[in-house]
Amino acid sequence: MSNLVTGYAYAVAAYVIWGLFPVYWKWLAHVDELEVLAHRIVWTVPFVAIVLAIVGGWRGVGTVIGDRRQMVILLVTTVLIAINWGVYIWAVNHEQVVQASLGYFLTPLFNVLLGLLLFHERLRMWQWVALAIAAAGIANQLLFSHAASWVSITVGLSFAGYGALRKLVSCDSATGLFVEAVLLAPAALAWMWWLDVGGSAAFMHSDWTTAGLLLFAGVVTGTPLLFYVGGAKRLPLATLGLLFYLTPSLQFLLGVFVYGEPMALAQSTTFVLIWAGLALHTAEGRIHARRMPAPEVT
Repeated sequence: MSNLVTGYAYAVAAYVIWGLFPVYWKWLAHVDELEVLAHRIVWTVPFVAIVLAIVGGWRGVGTVIGDRRQMVILLVTTVLIAINWGVYIWAVNHEQVVQASLGYFLTPLFNVLLGLLLFHERLRMWQWVALAIAAAGIANQLLFSHAASWVSITVGLSFAGYGALRKLVSCDSATGLFVEAVLLAPAALAWMWWLDVGGSAAFMHSDWTTAGLLLFAGVVTGTPLLFYVGGAKRLPLATLGLLFYLTPSLQFLLGVFVYGEPMALAQSTTFVLIWAGLALHTAEGRIHARRMPAPEVT
């Protein structure tokens, strides 16, 4: 199997797993969202630790921990990923899968906005037009839709901010995820202990299926990340960016056709505007890349 085909296989596997996340969290809809989030954090630590041990990544962990600047950035990304995970789990359990998928559709456009604000990147004309179309979609959602618009904006902004800041850290995704999970673990363990003492914990106080799903949350979290890293090493970033839309597309289809979430006129209009902005942004990026001169061979 060629390196390119392997890269596609890894990337598609990662995005499909992420796209099917609503199914997994729906299985845990009877468990409090914060308890699910706590278990997701706690069990991610040993799973990623095992992976790092297999690939010999512990040196990278030590390097990151010893770098004050990188640790400060990872503290911020830790907060952002916790918000993203928590809001997403809440959205799935409160019939807001469509709204959450809209947040991930917005992520590339939020990335453009953050690049403008944080990194002083300059936008080309058609990028401004794409951003304006997406902004119109957000405005339509806020003004005319009674759905949980805050879910879309929080999911999209937290994930975009997470991705933007992680570019400033030199470690790979697995190392960064391990450090972030370790930073979150004390609070997660404290919450699990509090629920257990108070008698409201589902873990080990419910059926074995629930316990198994909570235990497996770390594997579910870490596995698509590892597939993504495998794809990222073999595919151009532009290809990865296009394949990313598999994730919110699957989530959207699950929300509408499997879980029967309603699509009002305001929501439909929002999605049309967001998709139009995305299509324009993607097409403009590909045309611009083709016009760029090839690097000189020395």
